[in-house]
Amino acid sequence: MWTAPCSRSRTALAGNSLRTAKSCDSSSRLRYLATWSSSGARLLSAELVCQRGEPAETMRLLRPVNAYANANGQLRLQARCNLILAWTYREVGDLAASLEHAVKALELLDTQPPTPIRALYLTRLADALDECGDPLEARLRYEQAEEFAERHGNIPRLMTCLNNRAYGEYLAGDVDRAQATINRLIEVSRIHDEPVPPHVLDTVARIQITEGRYEEAIATAQQAIDAHKGQRTREAISLPEFLLTLVVAQRHFGDIDAAQRHLDECREIGTSAGLASILVSVEAEQAEMHAVRGDFGQAFNCLKASHEAEKALVSERRAVQSRLRQQMLETNEVRAEANRLRGEAQRDPLTGLYNGRFVDETLPGMLTGRAADQVIAAAMVDLDNFKRVNDMYTHAAGDAVLVEVAQLLTLAARTVEDPSGICFAARFGGEEFLVVLQGLSRANAAQRLEDLRHAVANAGWARIVGDLPMTMSAGVSWADTEDSKYTLLHRADKLLFAAKHAGRDHVCVEDA
Repeated sequence: MWTAPCSRSRTALAGNSLRTAKSCDSSSRLRYLATWSSSGARLLSAELVCQRGEPAETMRLLRPVNAYANANGQLRLQARCNLILAWTYREVGDLAASLEHAVKALELLDTQPPTPIRALYLTRLADALDECGDPLEARLRYEQAEEFAERHGNIPRLMTCLNNRAYGEYLAGDVDRAQATINRLIEVSRIHDEPVPPHVLDTVARIQITEGRYEEAIATAQQAIDAHKGQRTREAISLPEFLLTLVVAQRHFGDIDAAQRHLDECREIGTSAGLASILVSVEAEQAEMHAVRGDFGQAFNCLKASHEAEKALVSERRAVQSRLRQQMLETNEVRAEANRLRGEAQRDPLTGLYNGRFVDETLPGMLTGRAADQVIAAAMVDLDNFKRVNDMYTHAAGDAVLVEVAQLLTLAARTVEDPSGICFAARFGGEEFLVVLQGLSRANAAQRLEDLRHAVANAGWARIVGDLPMTMSAGVSWADTEDSKYTLLHRADKLLFAAKHAGRDHVCVEDA
């Protein structure tokens, strides 16, 4: 019996995350680097610890990064955190959670401009689908990852994808398909003069063992070990994995002494590094070695030890799964609270309208992200002679007027038919408001502001302010391609001033 360890490459996880910034425009790159300056070191540490197979420590390092990313709307950073979480849950055997985070990681990444790193996320999702028993969907994702990596000229990532796909086919018992995928990988390696990674060589060796080509498997496994030892950055679990492949090949070939030496080396590495899954496989292979020698009593003892170690490993993984899920629950609670506080910080407490902070965070993105032919109207709105309400009917009456006006503003800023249109109303303080309309024609936007003016004038204010009339004035400006938030609102403010001087209860609209 041989319990095959995982030959899917984990090294692709910790690629240089800064590299993704090189394909963005300068402003995006600066934002990305700024995010990295505050959270990158901890994220990189989490990736490296994940490579070493330490899920609890990975989660400890990842939690504050994930909380920061969620609280600040850093979608790409959230995507990276979920990618690491997918690997972390996979390491402790929680394949359902691994798939969940792989899906979420790709969804978050897809909200951003496409980058070559998408191939990495597609590969992780394909791995998770394959491990959860959906090979057809996994194959589709592998093909997407391969096409994306090839289109962007990322040959190492293409080779990682092909290796992981071949390994899945090998585990499924489809040796012919696995060999065909490996052949394509080796051809890619030859054409682009890229060295074949150690994980690929290990997969090749396992296929050779399955096909009974033991002498070739020994040479290939030794090549994988040598290549791994020559790498600058190495995963702790990879060398014992490759040694186990070599041991199996040597045992089948009949070189029992060499197989035992390498198995002892593998046991020593696994013990010193605390690699429980490797030690399970070591005991199972040791049972095979004793059986070949005819020592069936020792073979039984080793097989029993392997089963006990496997039971302990399953128990430990369940405990880690429980801790990880509890930590994620706590993280989600923190995220929900952060979102609640963020929403409160963006709202005016009296009227419930958005406030100036929301405008500062939202309007610049609307201006830079709109299509060339998309209309954005900014209307500065002010209640006429509002001071008289406070002076004659108290501030409580003034607050009641503001709340009702806010409801009318909300109706004016209702969602429009254009799905790309974003409309909102905000209070700037006192009796001054902002209405932003996107997704309407200029004529319809201007008419909506006229309707608002009419609604305010005819709202039936007698129950609050008696015979005192309540009207509003507004200045409406149209966003130009070069507009910033400041220039757009500055023009709207000047038009509001003109509307006041025109006699109030008036909407002054910028010329087209």
